[in-house]
Amino acid sequence: MALPKHSSVLTIASGVLVTLVTVALARLSFGLILPPMRESLGLSYEQAGNLGTATALGYLSLVMVAGALASRRGGRVSILLGLICVIVGFAGLSIATVYWQLLVLMTLLGFGTAFAYTPLISLIATWFPQRRGLVIGLLNSGVGTGMMSAGWVVPFLSEAYGDEGWRWVWVLFGVVGVVAFLGALCFLHNPPRPAVDEPAGDSAAARRKAMRRAVFRNPYVVTVGLVYGIVGMTYIVQAIFMFSFALDAGVDPTIAGFLASFMGFLGIVCGPIWGSVSDRLGRGQSLALAMGMAFVSTVIPVLSPTLAGFAAHFVILGVSVTGMFTSALAASTERVTAHEAPLAVSYVTVFFAAGQLIGPTAAGWLIGWTDGFRLTFGLSSAIILVGAVLSWRLTRLPLPVARGESAEA
Repeated sequence: MALPKHSSVLTIASGVLVTLVTVALARLSFGLILPPMRESLGLSYEQAGNLGTATALGYLSLVMVAGALASRRGGRVSILLGLICVIVGFAGLSIATVYWQLLVLMTLLGFGTAFAYTPLISLIATWFPQRRGLVIGLLNSGVGTGMMSAGWVVPFLSEAYGDEGWRWVWVLFGVVGVVAFLGALCFLHNPPRPAVDEPAGDSAAARRKAMRRAVFRNPYVVTVGLVYGIVGMTYIVQAIFMFSFALDAGVDPTIAGFLASFMGFLGIVCGPIWGSVSDRLGRGQSLALAMGMAFVSTVIPVLSPTLAGFAAHFVILGVSVTGMFTSALAASTERVTAHEAPLAVSYVTVFFAAGQLIGPTAAGWLIGWTDGFRLTFGLSSAIILVGAVLSWRLTRLPLPVARGESAEA
């Protein structure tokens, strides 16, 4: 099961574009748009946190549905459906004027990410089983590309169009979403399913139930899920509020935007590197290393909320962030069959989405209650450290033996 070389390039390129739209633009760039958007619409930090939570809630509520749809109908239809949701969300946010509209549209972005991102990971990982870490790293370089672009575009449009600049950002995101949809429509195809003898009726239902139970109760997969949940909780807080923290500490908005953009550039460069490191070093070791770097990056501005401190944060996190995503997602598909891969990715992503559901609301409330950011990111640093310890524990857990055709096969 292999793609022709030219098709492989187009498939991966389309996947990178889908990741850029559904993760970087639909989820993580919100923190860059938030300051002008919050000022224009008169939102509080608590309301801003609730908007991030709405997206996470949409993601969490449908991520298992998306995995089931991808398992039954193939990942392609799920990815296209997710992109449609994201495009509609972008268009709506460009004209929304009241808080409840923002909540609905941000939830729609979560729906779109759920349907597009996790099925994409399992689809690509199945096409390239021997280079799973590398191709997932390439896909996640789309996150860096999106964040780099947003870090430049948001300040530019905000300065060019004043109070309405943030609306034009959403319009631009919608245009990029349409391009991603066309790329996915043309170049993303479902891999062939392995030929297996599938029992009928009650026996088939019992077999599927047993397979789900084996995935859901596996200590290795559950530990990956816990770590990925910590990544979701802490990274979304950073994505939404670190830019505001930098502005609150007196960093010039243009410089802060450049730092966020440079973090995205580092994500582009380091994505494939982390994929290769994960393939060679092992998922647990690479995940522990990335989490340790994320801990250092987050604690620095807590101890030193200066331009140098924020610069160090964005640089170190830019190097490490794709390592966290790539290693966790690759680990989730490592010892399951190709047919089970969408379910395994969706399962660990439930933890990730739950973390993203909790993080923005808790952080928004804490920032508003304490009238500052340092306590929030101090707690975030401590949670990341727990994730690093759990990641190292993965190296001590035996990998489960896959049933039937492994996803490695």
